[in-house]
Amino acid sequence: MAKVVVLDYGSGNLRSAERALRRVGADVEVTSDRHAALECDGLVVPGVGAFAACMDGLRSVAGERIIGQRLAGGRPVLGVCVGMQILFELGIEHGVRTEGCGEWPGTVERLDAEIVPHMGWNTVRAPADSVLFDGLDGSTRFYFVHSYAVRQWELAPEPPMPAPKVTWATHGCDFVAAAENGALSATQFHPEKSGDAGAHLLTNWLKNL
Repeated sequence: MAKVVVLDYGSGNLRSAERALRRVGADVEVTSDRHAALECDGLVVPGVGAFAACMDGLRSVAGERIIGQRLAGGRPVLGVCVGMQILFELGIEHGVRTEGCGEWPGTVERLDAEIVPHMGWNTVRAPADSVLFDGLDGSTRFYFVHSYAVRQWELAPEPPMPAPKVTWATHGCDFVAAAENGALSATQFHPEKSGDAGAHLLTNWLKNL
């Protein structure tokens, strides 16, 4: 049974994430403890609300350093919703620019859509070699709640390293719905609120820890 820590830094659907991970067979702990977060098989970084507030909370528990140390050792990390957004270099909300973790280049910005937030079920376009979406077809829908996203993927392939696997969705404009890059994976949607589809995705992630 994989040991998974849901990082508690004051933001995110912690108990929903815990229940969803337990449903698919993980041994789950919700904690901000640095040692537990570093030593577990997989770390989940949730997040809801404003980019700046999430970064403040993450820094309060040295979360950005925990993430960096895990990735330096090839230890899996999964970001969810704003927990995905803060992995990028920069977030811009209401004219406020906030530095993120910088694990990926790119900017989180407001969706260019008539209706914001983007709330509800939507399909995604995953690459054929995706690990997260293995066994899920293009008609599968996931649950989104967000007003901001990454609209341009900026990390270029660096051979001989495998190219990042980027999944897209559309709400007024195209945006990054998920990304897989070595030990670091993330989803803009909420797997824990996406029913059987979300459970399937979390199972795929657990199998590859």
